[in-house]
Amino acid sequence: MKYRHQYHAGNFADVHKHVLLLEVLTALTRKDKGLLFVDTHAGRGSYELHAGDVAHPAEWQSGAAVLLGAEPPKPFHEAIRRYRDLLLARQHGGSLEYLGSPLLAAGALRPVDRLVFFETQREEAGHLRKLLGERAKTRIDGADGFAGLRALLPPPERRGCVLIDPPYEEREDFGRVSAAAIDALQRFEGAVLVLWLPVKLREDFDAWLTKLRGKIARPVLASLLWMHPCDSRAALNGSGVVVVNPPYLIEEAMREWLPELTAILGRARATDQSGCEVISSGSR
Repeated sequence: MKYRHQYHAGNFADVHKHVLLLEVLTALTRKDKGLLFVDTHAGRGSYELHAGDVAHPAEWQSGAAVLLGAEPPKPFHEAIRRYRDLLLARQHGGSLEYLGSPLLAAGALRPVDRLVFFETQREEAGHLRKLLGERAKTRIDGADGFAGLRALLPPPERRGCVLIDPPYEEREDFGRVSAAAIDALQRFEGAVLVLWLPVKLREDFDAWLTKLRGKIARPVLASLLWMHPCDSRAALNGSGVVVVNPPYLIEEAMREWLPELTAILGRARATDQSGCEVISSGSR
């Protein structure tokens, strides 16, 4: 069976990725000039999640549901509040209409911005077209996202953000992400790239990041959040989001909201094995 986003929608890694993605898009839209946003592995755009529904594993109960029920000792950081408010608006009793990255991006971006979403699975792409097909300057493409991205760069807008978030069904996806990032920067060195990676072993992530940084001459910012020790046998220990060419002040804000988000998600577990780290290289 092919990977479907719905099985993992709303888990802790999704929450981590989406909080950061909204931060990046919010920063980029502070300038009036339009931009191109590309999502190479878009999915269906929204997911109906129900407590106890066997069609959707309980991963979201330890991710999005925890954030929705959180009562912090002090006001949420703006980055967390922005995302949580979007979830609250879609919550209905024990159910949640969970927004994937395409709808989050469409809501954060402006009429002047252009959006391109790649999704190879016909059913998923069809659902996304129903949601966003009428939006101006928006295209849903059934082609492979890695290949399709190359034809879009450099964009005529001269500003752009690319989310690369493949399913990682095959270990080769790690190499494909690196290759796509390097190729994108060769075509358009100012592109803001948001790369999500699952973290199973910390040493594997560190080796991947070191290799990428050695091949690009651009600022790199990595956000790591883990719910299990990064050397355990859990299926998914942590989440890594790497931002190439991070917008101004993204790192400073991340150092504030990432520990807060980690603490919120970690409270849902019987033992606190959660943690986080920010790794920067030449950030502006």
